[in-house]
Amino acid sequence: MRRHAFAGAAAVLLLAAASASAEEPPLRTAVDGTFAPHAMPSLSGGYEGFNIDLANEIAKRLHRRITIDAAQYSGLLPALQAGTYDFIAAPTTVTKERAENLLFTEGYLNTDFQFLIKKGAPKVDKLEDLKGKIVSVNKGSAYDSWARELETKIGWKVESFGTQSDAVQAVLAGRADANVAGNTVIAWAVKNNPQLELSYLHSTGLVWGAAFRKDSAELRKAVENAVECMKLDGTIARMHEKWFGVKPAPGSAAVTVFPGYGVPGMAGYDPTEHTPQCN
Repeated sequence: MRRHAFAGAAAVLLLAAASASAEEPPLRTAVDGTFAPHAMPSLSGGYEGFNIDLANEIAKRLHRRITIDAAQYSGLLPALQAGTYDFIAAPTTVTKERAENLLFTEGYLNTDFQFLIKKGAPKVDKLEDLKGKIVSVNKGSAYDSWARELETKIGWKVESFGTQSDAVQAVLAGRADANVAGNTVIAWAVKNNPQLELSYLHSTGLVWGAAFRKDSAELRKAVENAVECMKLDGTIARMHEKWFGVKPAPGSAAVTVFPGYGVPGMAGYDPTEHTPQCN
């Protein structure tokens, strides 16, 4: 009897070991933990925000555990390329330059550029109104490169900061005349600081997507499938209202499932037709 008991226990241990070895490792991703309301410190510990919810929901639908690191945005894409992360959950604008070097899911949010200024400062009705002014940006972001490309044309001076929070503080402290970032981030900053006000909105036609290495086509497809299902069942729309205070516009990236994989018109786009497989 004892021999049978030992044999049974050994079999259970072997099954448990086999199950553990078969379980896929956690997905590894990262955000800029100061980029409110997309990722920010939580009073209960850890981080919270739209992109934290997005990453956790993706992992849930892929039946994977997930680890979410927080770091300065300028280091996230290099870390992805180095193999530290499987994908980047931080809001990442899909640009032509980035699409040449990375794979992206279809867009899950539209991203327009918006400025904030100190309340009572001169109004900004066009980019040229910022001639001779200092514009703060988050170092390494799409807003950083965009503003620098226009530095000579517009005549503004661009100052880069390690975090978006620091870029906003520069305006409050009088070290910058305006800060430019994504419209959702700017709206959040103004909502939470009565000394600031919304300013010029620059429409880009661009979207935010999850970024992957070029060798991660299958993972990109799996994550995109999850994102598409979240659009179809209204999950992203509910997250949009929760964190930004408004429902997404009809036809926007938050509620629209696009054909193929990736962002149409960008490098890395796969036009293969598919129907989202949603459980």
